[in-house]
Amino acid sequence: MIENNVILNRLFTQNVFFDMVHDSDNTTYGTVIQRYVNDVEDKDNGTLISEVYRFMSKKYRNEYFYQNTLLNTLLLGIHSINTTTALTQIPISKSKADFILINGKAVVYEIKTELDTFDRLDTQLGDYFKAFNHVCVVTSECQYERAANLLADTPVGIYVLTRKNTISSKLKKEPIEDNSSLDYTAIFKVLHKREYEDILLQYYGALPIASQIFYYGECLKQFSQIPILEAYNMALKQFKKRNRILISEFEKVPYELKSLLYFSKLSKSDWQALNSFLSEKYGG
Repeated sequence: MIENNVILNRLFTQNVFFDMVHDSDNTTYGTVIQRYVNDVEDKDNGTLISEVYRFMSKKYRNEYFYQNTLLNTLLLGIHSINTTTALTQIPISKSKADFILINGKAVVYEIKTELDTFDRLDTQLGDYFKAFNHVCVVTSECQYERAANLLADTPVGIYVLTRKNTISSKLKKEPIEDNSSLDYTAIFKVLHKREYEDILLQYYGALPIASQIFYYGECLKQFSQIPILEAYNMALKQFKKRNRILISEFEKVPYELKSLLYFSKLSKSDWQALNSFLSEKYGG
């Protein structure tokens, strides 16, 4: 049954979703609706997507489902979209961070759904601590005990997505700050060019003078001469400026699509197309 549900992973991706918004004849969307929704007649696309998501909540809680729950619970529920920034799929060393939340501090959340194994977890956590000093694993109730045993004597936190699709207040271990593995190169590689240039200008008052071929290396060299915690905190301030979103439009987005749209760079015409699509009757 799980294999048959893999098409749901494709639906909640930016490429497929926005192709669907601009062309409602999208094959993936059509297949999903026919497979997971009964009585599609007279229902608008927003309602159909909600019904698909409801199926996922009971039968197929994939990575998108976990990430969307985190974004709705933590970013929109506990923190504020005005003061907190979320990032996703950030390459760090040989791993990719699923979800990062930045306000006064930054926390990397590694998602391990009930569909995942813990095979690469040790490597992933080691990579994340090179660039961030708070790391947390988010997993299911059935995997909590295993996670708790694996992470018992570590600074890594654990959050659990309950069977009721909430973040558990009981099965929980808060992440502890750990700066011991912070690495200049790992942090620097997460920064965009304009971000590390801004840091160097703030700290030194000037950028390095070097030919194009050596410029990146010179910038990294200068960055590596800033005390590590100061460099880290300056980097966090840059990361926090990312993902500025049109709040007035985002507030109208259905719960099921919050994560997908938060991480999409939407133009005004995209927002208009999205709103039209959601209110249109299926196949209309």
